[in-house]
Amino acid sequence: MNKHAVILASQSPRRKMLLAHLIDDFTVQAADIDESVLDNETPSEYVSRLSLEKAQHIFKNNPDAIVVGSDTSVVINDCILGKPADLQDCINILSLLSGKQHQVVTAFTVMNKVKMITKVVVTHVLFKTLTQDEIIKYWHTGEPQDKAGSYAIQGIGGKFVKTINGSVSSVVGLPLVEIEQALKEVME
Repeated sequence: MNKHAVILASQSPRRKMLLAHLIDDFTVQAADIDESVLDNETPSEYVSRLSLEKAQHIFKNNPDAIVVGSDTSVVINDCILGKPADLQDCINILSLLSGKQHQVVTAFTVMNKVKMITKVVVTHVLFKTLTQDEIIKYWHTGEPQDKAGSYAIQGIGGKFVKTINGSVSSVVGLPLVEIEQALKEVME
């Protein structure tokens, strides 16, 4: 698909794996930006801003490239759930998600020197009811430690998902259908 240099503005191994489904050759650069949530910022506004800032941060030193920035948040009751600080935080987060539907909100920005596309994809995920014992055992697998919302749908955490309505790849970190379309538009 690519005739242009493509840079993924992320060091997420999951985003790298997903983008490799669409593009054979790209590089990865981390975008060191402040990821604090601003006052009164909605989850969609937050991930949109971060995806854009990540892309712009890398683009400023690579003006001839196509840059892909992305950010994903797990959201319940309009509250953004981050990565767990410790076991108790993981218990709190997964107990909050237990037996309820939440949203995974992913935004991406694809840009080059003539075009920029930013989109938000929302996926609804329903968890089964979890016991504290299940949550503690899951914590000890090591998987939830660096995951927003304390779980990985593509890993062991997938066993908690009762139903999903939307893009599975978006929950992992990049909505492939939408990214592919945006890359085609930017590469025209």
